[in-house]
Parts: sequence; C-alpha cells; structure tokens
Amino acid sequence: MEFGRSINAQRSKMTFGTLLIKSKGLRAPHWHFNANEHGYLLKGNAWIGVVDAGGSTVTTYNITAGQVIFFPRNTLHWIKNVGAGDCLFLLFFTTHEELQTLDVDDVFFLTPEDIAARSLKPQGGVNFIRTFQKQAENQAINLPPNLAELVHNANYEQSADALVWRYFFDLKGSSEFKFPGGIIQWARYVKNGTGLNPKERIFSNFLHSKEDALTLGTLRIYSNGLRQPHFHFNANEMGYVISGCGKVGVIVSPTLTTNFNINVGDVVFFPVGTQHYIKSTCDEDLLFILAFSTGNQLQTLDMDDYMHATADHILAQLFFKPQEEFKKIPRFTEDQAINLP
Repeated sequence: MEFGRSINAQRSKMTFGTLLIKSKGLRAPHWHFNANEHGYLLKGNAWIGVVDAGGSTVTTYNITAGQVIFFPRNTLHWIKNVGAGDCLFLLFFTTHEELQTLDVDDVFFLTPEDIAARSLKPQGGVNFIRTFQKQAENQAINLPPNLAELVHNANYEQSADALVWRYFFDLKGSSEFKFPGGIIQWARYVKNGTGLNPKERIFSNFLHSKEDALTLGTLRIYSNGLRQPHFHFNANEMGYVISGCGKVGVIVSPTLTTNFNINVGDVVFFPVGTQHYIKSTCDEDLLFILAFSTGNQLQTLDMDDYMHATADHILAQLFFKPQEEFKKIPRFTEDQAINLP
C-alpha cells in the first residue's frame, strides 16, 4: 500500500506488474487507455500481435526470453504462449494511476446485439451475434479446456522487420556495456542512432516518437559489486530483482534516507533526483530489469564524477579538510559506475 502511495505521490508515471501465461494460453486482445506498456520476457516463448489504427496493418512476431516488447497507448495487442512451458513477462506501464484497460471480449458483450450485427454484418445477422456466449469466468488470460476442438489451423507468422522492430527489441542480443563490477544492456532511444544497428534504430526512433515512453535495461552486478551512488536528472527509476540479493540505499533529502535489503521478486523505486546505490551481497550475480521514465537519453551523474568535477578548494572549504587531501581520491581510466573493491 505504501509503495503505491509513494509512486503516486511522486507522479512516477510508472506501474509494475507480472504476467504469467500457461502453455497455449492467451492474454486476450486488449488496449490501455492511459499508458504505454513495456515488457521483458523472463521465460518462455510467445507470439505477439499488434493492430495499428485503421486495422489495415497487423504486426505479428515471436519473442523469446530476454527480449523486450512495446505497445503504445491505445494500441490493440495480444500475447499468445506458443511454448511448452509457462511464459512470464515483467511489465511496466507509464502511469501511476490505476491502469485502464478494455478487452475485446468485454466490449463485444457490452455492445448491443443489433449494433454489433450492423457493424460486422455476419451471415445470419443478429442471430449469429446471439450465438456468442459470455463465459462466467474472466477471460483476460484465456485457455479453453476444449481448445483443440476450437482451433484447427494456427499460424504464427512473423511480419517484416520494419514493422516488428517498432514493437520489439532484442535486449539479450544487444551491446553490452561492461564495467569492472558488472554489465548494463539497454533498450532505449539513442540520438542519431549512434552505435545501433539498422533494426535497433527502428525501435529507437519509434520509441522516441511516443509520448511518455520508457527506457528499459538490465543491470547485472557481480558478487560484491557496487552500482555506486548516483542520481538521474530526467527520470524516475523502477526495478525488479530477477536473481541474486543485495542492499540498496536512497537519500531523498537531508532528513530522509533509507537503506534496505532486496531479494528475488522485490521491486524498488528511486524518484528523479534522489541519490541511490545498489550493492550485490550474494555469491551469485544480482540481476535487475530496470525502467526509467524517459523516452529521451537518460541523464545520470555518479558520485565519483561529481567529486572529481568539483574544484578541490571548494571541497576543502565544504568539508573543513586541507585542499591537498582530495588528491587521495584517484581517477581511473575505466568507468567505475559498477565497481569491485
């Protein structure tokens, strides 16, 4: 409850959720009124469908673990589990208010029968519409027990890359940004597409064209590694612990600071401008999926960078310490954003 109040009070423009779909299950075609949706497939295989305005362009594609999906606000989409095991998605929505969603079956049954018949013009008219029976159980995630009798020819087509990569990003296959203490990979907008391949540029440009889009990334911190204290100029940050364990510290104001432990399944939130750190405390790596509330390039400042950038005589005056003492803080050729002792 307190977490929800916090992200709402901070106007975070982010909500997090998990979506589990059993083998052959379907997240029914639906759309969200008030949020873009960004997702990371943690496990499984799925087939995605996205319907553009007007209905003339339908983009379908397959996705495997470690890849990212993106659905702009009010874009109709579905997710079908096409693997033998469960699909588990980690989802971020660009709202701190209650998510507003409509499913296709719900709106169909809420539409007057004569209006549906006039719109679809089926053989048999309104009598055909009356053959549809609303299920007693919510079908948001659907798996009929007689599915084999209902579906006889399922085709999981893959659309052209120029369409697919607007709604898809191969995060696990993207460039790794390596540091002494870990690795970061990004699904984000990059100005002028610098460092991106042609497919990744499609995603980058499409993401940037949408209001309130997010930046996603994975953060891997090696055992005993530290994502050093830092803050973001232009984004709130929300993260989900995929594996490992750690310790987190957040400084909100001179009178409000907190440190706490994190484990698999925990969600963290860092408001824009708050200084925070993440330390891996397990024998295994600490792995996060992170979302930042900006569709522009993320702007960040680390503790070692701002200490080095501040004139030493200013630091001497501030900390009541001889100026030459600050020469003891070394500069490294390798970025220490994620470091080891």
